[in-house]
Amino acid sequence: MHKMTRGGSTHSDQLDRWLGAETVAQLSEDMRDFYWPIPLHGVPGKVFAMPGGDFAGKIDAGQFGSAFDRGEDALKRMRNEKRAQLAGYKIGNSRSGLRGQMDKRHHAFTSLSQLIASASGGKQQNLNFGKTGTAVSAVGNCGDLWVRAGYPVAGAAGAAAPGGTALTAASAGALAFHNTATADGNHFTTGYVSASSSPSTLLLYDRLFACATTITSTAAVSVTGAPLRYQNTANTAIDFIGGNMMFPMNPTTVLAATAHNWTPVVYTNDTGTTLRSAPSVAGVSACVVGGIDLAPGSWFMPLQSGDVGVKGITSMQTSVAVATGTIDFVIAHPIAFFPCPIANLVCIVDGVNTAFNLVNVLDGACLSFLEMPRASTGAINYTGLITLVSE
Repeated sequence: MHKMTRGGSTHSDQLDRWLGAETVAQLSEDMRDFYWPIPLHGVPGKVFAMPGGDFAGKIDAGQFGSAFDRGEDALKRMRNEKRAQLAGYKIGNSRSGLRGQMDKRHHAFTSLSQLIASASGGKQQNLNFGKTGTAVSAVGNCGDLWVRAGYPVAGAAGAAAPGGTALTAASAGALAFHNTATADGNHFTTGYVSASSSPSTLLLYDRLFACATTITSTAAVSVTGAPLRYQNTANTAIDFIGGNMMFPMNPTTVLAATAHNWTPVVYTNDTGTTLRSAPSVAGVSACVVGGIDLAPGSWFMPLQSGDVGVKGITSMQTSVAVATGTIDFVIAHPIAFFPCPIANLVCIVDGVNTAFNLVNVLDGACLSFLEMPRASTGAINYTGLITLVSE
C-alpha cells in the first residue's frame, strides 16, 4: 500500500540543513498521528513525510547548504550569465563559445519540458493564487484558506446537513483547474510559493465534501451526502480512499468563547466499514473565521486504529452547545506539503525531481490550501503558482 515510500529513512542532518531544523521539527510533529505519507516537495530527491513523524526517501541536497543558499547561488549564476550575455552582445563573436553553452542550457530546459509533455500528453496548466490567511487564536492553530480573501475568491460554506456539498473544480473558491482529455491523467509538477512569515507550511489538498453542522446543540447531526472523488476501497486504485481526512472548520461566524469537544463523530472508513467513531478531540474556544476548530497542533480528526482514510461522514456531534458560530465538517485528500522556510522568498516546489511520481490530481479536483500549525498568530500573505501537466 505504501510502495511509493521505499528508500529508507531520510538523512536527518541534510534535511535539517536544507529546510531548517525548525521547519523539519514542525513537520515531524504535524505527522506524528497522521496515517498516510505525504510528498514533501521542494526537497531535491524523493522525500515523504511519514505517519509517526519520520521522513522516508532519498534527499539529494543539504550536504553543504540550505534551500536559501541554493536559491542565492542560482540568482548569482543567472546574474553572471546575463552579464556575460550582454558582454558577448557588445563584443560580437569573441564570446560565441560562452553563448553556445548558455544556449545549450536553455535548450536542456526545453528538452525537459518536452520530456514532461511527451510523458503527460503535452498539456499544461498554470494555477495562480494569492491569499491572506487568518489571524489564529494561538500559536499551533491552523487555518483553511478556502474562505479567505484573495485569488481565487473566497469559497462558500457547505450546505446544511444532511445533504452537505460535494465540491468540484467548478465550485467558487477552488483553484482554476480544468479537466483534460485523459481521465484522471493530471499530475502536479511544479510550484512557486512565497509566504510573508516563516517558518510556514501550506498543504495543497483536494476539498471533497463539506457539510454544515449545528454547533448550538448537542444533538447528533446526521449526514447523507458524500464526496464524488476518492471513494474506491481498493488500495491499488488511483482514487483509493487512503489519506482522506476530515476536519471541522469555521466558514463564516466566530464561535462563542466556549470550551467544547467533538464527540462522537461517526464515519465510514477506507475499507467501507461503517459506524466508526473517531476519538474525541477538543475544539477551539472562540474559533476564528477560517480557523480549523481543533486544539493547537491538530489539523485533522484522528481515526480509529488501523483506519487510513474517510469514505464519508455519518454524523457530527459536539459535547457542549456553543451559543453562536458556524462549523463545517470537511473531507479532504492531501496532495503535497509546500514548506516556506524563509519569509518573502519564492520557494521552488519541484514535483518532478522531488518525490518523483508526478502526484495525481483527479478530474474535478477542488484544489485549495491548509495552513499547517502556525509558528505565529498574525495573518500571513501567500502567493504562488502551481503547474500541472496531463497525460
